[in-house]
Amino acid sequence: MRSTMHDVARVAGVSIKTVSNVINDHPHVSTQVRDRVRSAILELDYRPNLSARGLRSGKTGVIGLAVPALRESYFAELADSVIRAAEKRGLSVLIGQTNGDRAKELEAVKGVRLQGTDGLLLSPARLGQRDVDALDVPLPLVLLGERIFGGPTDHVTMHNVTSAQAAVEHLLARGRSRIAVIGAPEPLAEDPSSATLRLQGYRKALAAAGIQERPELICVTGPWGREAGATAVRRLVHDRVTFDAVFALNDTLGLGALRALGETGLSVPDDVAVIGFDNIDEARFSVPSLSSVDPGRESIAEMAVQMLVERIREKGDRRPPRLSKPDFHIVTRESSGPAPS
Repeated sequence: MRSTMHDVARVAGVSIKTVSNVINDHPHVSTQVRDRVRSAILELDYRPNLSARGLRSGKTGVIGLAVPALRESYFAELADSVIRAAEKRGLSVLIGQTNGDRAKELEAVKGVRLQGTDGLLLSPARLGQRDVDALDVPLPLVLLGERIFGGPTDHVTMHNVTSAQAAVEHLLARGRSRIAVIGAPEPLAEDPSSATLRLQGYRKALAAAGIQERPELICVTGPWGREAGATAVRRLVHDRVTFDAVFALNDTLGLGALRALGETGLSVPDDVAVIGFDNIDEARFSVPSLSSVDPGRESIAEMAVQMLVERIREKGDRRPPRLSKPDFHIVTRESSGPAPS
């Protein structure tokens, strides 16, 4: 039998009201109690009744979008694109932020978060290839991103390897040969990710050009952001590493790199050419403006919403999972300089 909220409360040793507060993310619950309730939810495989009713009826007209962090420009702009794609189909979007927390991502998949939705678009940051079976749920689900491949759900992702290769080739065509890559993963990282795939593209471009990879030009960072990009450039300069270009694995890293290059007196693009990835709106307004890979964010949103709508309409008729990747293109701006004449 399906577990109930009473079961969760009993296992966690709390009241039903407390379980409801945790599910609805009310702030006035201690971390210890919140963890106990979440553990009970996962242990019992509990799915809220509201979500189940919405799944059966298909009449809520609401879909969910779960992303790691809305403060990250790419995810904020992706959410905007998803909302507009949904509105064209007469749907509303309920957005949840997982903060890159594995338990919250699992809760989203199980329908515990974003209750009352007919289906879910999920962009995980912590779930990995070992969690592929966790995606086999009755809730219509479309996966976004690069963390899990070959799963039981539809999946919309990017041409990460080939587009990263194109970004590096863009710099090579401008006569750059000592290209630093910022945002690389830890050397022992095993799960696929944006970082591992884009680093593959970087390496492929260098190999195709006959350029030897230099370990000192591969900059491992923590979470991708402006400060991480700036810190990486400052480290390169401090260590007296010679470089004439930067490939930042996302645009916020690239914006931080631009700031640090200016601080250290290096001219962009004369001394160092820079290209980022994601083509966020802010890239157009930096000084100099940031060249970037446009991975097709609008198309990703359109594809994902359409796939989810189709799965909701199927009502249990399971077709094989589909994988889609939109086209990408390089957006040339001031930071990478003009092509040689």
